[in-house]
Amino acid sequence: MPIPIVNSIASWFLKKRFHQIELFLKYPNEVQNELLFSLLKIAKDTEIGRQYDFASIKSYKDFSERIPVVNYEAFQPLIERSRNGEYNIFWPRPIKWFAKSSGTTNAKSKFIPVSTESLEDCHYAGGKDLLCMYLNNNEGSQMFTGKSLRLGGSKELYKENGTIFGDLSAILIDNMPFWAEFSSTPSSRVSLMSEWETKMGAIVDETIDENVTSLTGVPSWMLVLLNNVLDKTGKDNLFDIWPNLEVYFHGGVSFHPYIEQYRAILPKKQFKYYEIYNASEGFFAIQDQNNSGDLLLMLDYGIFYEFIPMDTYGTLEQKVIPLSDVKLNINYALVITTNAGLWRYKIGDTIRFVSLSPHRIKVSGRTKHHINVFGEELIIENAEDALKKVCKRTSAEVVDYTAAPIFMNGKEKGAHEWIIEFKKPPESINYFNELFDNALKALNSDYEAKRYNNMTLNKPTIHMARPNLFYDWLKENDKLGGQHKVPRLSNSRDYIEELLRLNNT
Repeated sequence: MPIPIVNSIASWFLKKRFHQIELFLKYPNEVQNELLFSLLKIAKDTEIGRQYDFASIKSYKDFSERIPVVNYEAFQPLIERSRNGEYNIFWPRPIKWFAKSSGTTNAKSKFIPVSTESLEDCHYAGGKDLLCMYLNNNEGSQMFTGKSLRLGGSKELYKENGTIFGDLSAILIDNMPFWAEFSSTPSSRVSLMSEWETKMGAIVDETIDENVTSLTGVPSWMLVLLNNVLDKTGKDNLFDIWPNLEVYFHGGVSFHPYIEQYRAILPKKQFKYYEIYNASEGFFAIQDQNNSGDLLLMLDYGIFYEFIPMDTYGTLEQKVIPLSDVKLNINYALVITTNAGLWRYKIGDTIRFVSLSPHRIKVSGRTKHHINVFGEELIIENAEDALKKVCKRTSAEVVDYTAAPIFMNGKEKGAHEWIIEFKKPPESINYFNELFDNALKALNSDYEAKRYNNMTLNKPTIHMARPNLFYDWLKENDKLGGQHKVPRLSNSRDYIEELLRLNNT
């Protein structure tokens, strides 16, 4: 199909879609309220709908007082029954697909329901809107003259009791319309290969001779792939291989630790980066402006949002609020009710609002991925921002990292212990540590208070990881590729002890 026609179709779709987007931009609370009652009406005759009498819920107050907030463990028995072929439990229509997610806080697999509605009206809708927003902001785009290099999960799809489970990316690839296969690379056959290292070589072989114009995937794993492409071709940067490459759509982990490494292999200043916020549970937010780190919260994908301020999270004073009550720059745990039958489900992510008109957010971390052993409330966003600043000062480049507490022992103060794998190490790790400690103090007043005169916390301990330490650790734990992530911060020493052991072998 000639490119002007493709862009014309996209432009038509965009104008049609923008009317709907303008509706939730102008009336966010009304759109969310209407969506909530639509979900309640659809599910009123399900088992969960009858249990909580969805039919008699007349207000958000009724909804919030009647239905409990749950995590995966609480919802799991209903999901297992659904996976075994029962239906009308939490969603009226049979659910065929389940996205398998190991998560980063639990070794046990999670199986997240993916209904037909969530597939079409949430996950695919998010992908379409992302392309539309990008094209709207970049009218001269030639993205459709070539192919999108997609890097999805490495798990195959498995059938069980008439239902199917696998990585979300595998489910999306398997259900893609036939025409999408022509605009993507590698082929579905290679994309769905299960053995990660074999798959890497196959992707390189299949893509190096294609006209790749865009990239899509998790930053950490995409960087591994792109470096393999450079090694195979002997080229210095990716434009020598794919001269028409213009944009990278990324999500899944923070982009902060990787941005300089991407700029080194993608040296054109006009190259674009677009961030998305999606998960097995849904597609939540999209970067809707060029050169922005803020994400527009999408309010009409069949997801009703609620928020728990992190200062009350998990306490007797825990509050759960709707979108209408959120405030700027407060760290919130995300709670979702979805068109796949998740009701008041804690997804495990934390976000904060950087704008309320429209509602734009930044992802700040995970509810279980922080360090708060000494009252320091250190979150992933603090760590990422501090590392970015110190790497710039010291010309260092980070591949991966994790941190955990050193617990108080007798009269010995506590501290934080870090393992950092550098692509380009700093000249002095002691100077790096000093700058890093000061950067964390500047970003986090609680951390600063605990570090004051070494009152509670001593200076951080930083270990330099050997090359490929985190890759080897993920491989040892069968977590290569896909959406698997290195746990950044933890209140326990489980991860760091394993990594220290591996670092010394």
